[in-house]
Amino acid sequence: MNNRHVLLTGGAGGLGMGVTPAVLRQGAASVTIPYRQHYEVERLKGILSPAARSRVHFVELDLTDEAGIATLVDGMERVDVLIHLVGGFSMQPVHELSLDDWQQSFTINLTTTFLTCKHCLRRMRQQGYGRIVTISSRGAVQPGAQQAAYSAAKAGVVALTQAIAQETKGMDITANVVLPGTIDTPANREAMGSANADQWVKPESLAETICFLASEAARDLRGAAVPVYGNG
Repeated sequence: MNNRHVLLTGGAGGLGMGVTPAVLRQGAASVTIPYRQHYEVERLKGILSPAARSRVHFVELDLTDEAGIATLVDGMERVDVLIHLVGGFSMQPVHELSLDDWQQSFTINLTTTFLTCKHCLRRMRQQGYGRIVTISSRGAVQPGAQQAAYSAAKAGVVALTQAIAQETKGMDITANVVLPGTIDTPANREAMGSANADQWVKPESLAETICFLASEAARDLRGAAVPVYGNG
């Protein structure tokens, strides 16, 4: 990703703590990170060197705000790479699932992916170049009990990404999606305990797959759904 300009949503979150440093090590010229929580920004800054921090631009933004996303994307020098990490896990049996909870899962997981991809694609098509990497879940292809809303929304991320790959055939634009198993983040350890955490996917490991898909080495990969399940 030498000299590439990257939009990295969720770059200050739990997964982002592994992905953002990896993207910077790959030589990105700039990394733009939308955020909602100030403490996450400070936590990320704490693990980056001054030289790396100088290439990161933080923008406070709600990724359900389409006008805000359009403004952000149009304000970037280029949008060579989109890595969309934003999402949210939820568990509830179908018979207890409210419409609001169902819609919230789709909003955070699928709508944010759609809006971000839509406006990045607009710039990428103008440039004639782009790399899109989205994050779905193992649950998209292996749904579990009490995960109907989450799994359905993440399945939508797979379908959206593969549709983009079909729409960009013949262009130097690729779109691929990663299907992680449980990711070893502080939030997941708090919610699920750490007894099996050694079997979970490490953010740093997942980052290597993401960076590969965003690189020139993966130029011939289009519409791939890559499973990264760890040892679980």
